[in-house]
Amino acid sequence: MSELKIGFIGIGIMGYHMANHLIKSGYQVAAYDINTEALDRIVADGAIRTASPKEAASGSNVVITMVPDSPHVEAAVLGDKGILEAARPGMVFIDMSTIAPATSIKIGEVLSEKRVKCLDAPVSGGEMGAKNASLSIMVGGELDVYQEMLPLLSVMGKTITHCGAAGAGQTVKACNQIQVALNFVGMAEAFVLGEKAGVDPEIILKVLSGGYAQTRVMDVRGPKVVKGEFEPGFKSRFHYKDLGIIMDTAKSLNVSLPATALAQQLFSSLLANGYGDLDHSAVIKVIELLSNTNIQHEGEEHR
Repeated sequence: MSELKIGFIGIGIMGYHMANHLIKSGYQVAAYDINTEALDRIVADGAIRTASPKEAASGSNVVITMVPDSPHVEAAVLGDKGILEAARPGMVFIDMSTIAPATSIKIGEVLSEKRVKCLDAPVSGGEMGAKNASLSIMVGGELDVYQEMLPLLSVMGKTITHCGAAGAGQTVKACNQIQVALNFVGMAEAFVLGEKAGVDPEIILKVLSGGYAQTRVMDVRGPKVVKGEFEPGFKSRFHYKDLGIIMDTAKSLNVSLPATALAQQLFSSLLANGYGDLDHSAVIKVIELLSNTNIQHEGEEHR
């Protein structure tokens, strides 16, 4: 068993698999989540149950957060019974959530006063990437801390990149979410246009997957979209949250992102129509609504 003791906060769709890989690799994991059922699940796999982020951090050398948004990370670190109350020199804090770069930098500065070493290390790959330990991990922070934590990160991911100083990991994740959102919108429009013209979506998927239009989004989610399967690997409401972070960051940097702004509006409509807990590939439902059509989903009636 590794000498490193890990505090893991956030046992959600992806966090569960990430923590599970650490347990299977011999790390002692003290887990916390506000959802008791999620916590029960990881405890059954060998994690130690804790009652707060502070308790999860108290006996740990490394503390990982994998929670939905900036306020959740701030609460886990700076709130009552938060990680800060158990912070001590030499501890390493790794935030693997997707949050605003400015928030990541702020939290790092507060923890550094306690001589805690910090990395922002958001991930991409969805539930399947977490399940298969094949996540892409984008890391910001001091290079020596990154190198020290690389063996640990390698348990959860495959493509692990040091992106620069504190906040750089979150910035690269924002760039990633732009590309993913636009890929989903492009795939949705292609399917809807083809279906409206009378072409089987399966044929569209086959042809586009063999040419220059091929993307990982299409490979992983395309077959599920055609069948009308939107069980979340990454929920639409979380991607909408990420798009908000992106647009706020762009505003602060005086960067124009017109296509991303449109994607944000499409995801806003998706949530307004009650689809926020579906996979982000469900953005096709908005394009269908606008086009008064529905691709021939398996098991669904044509609208």
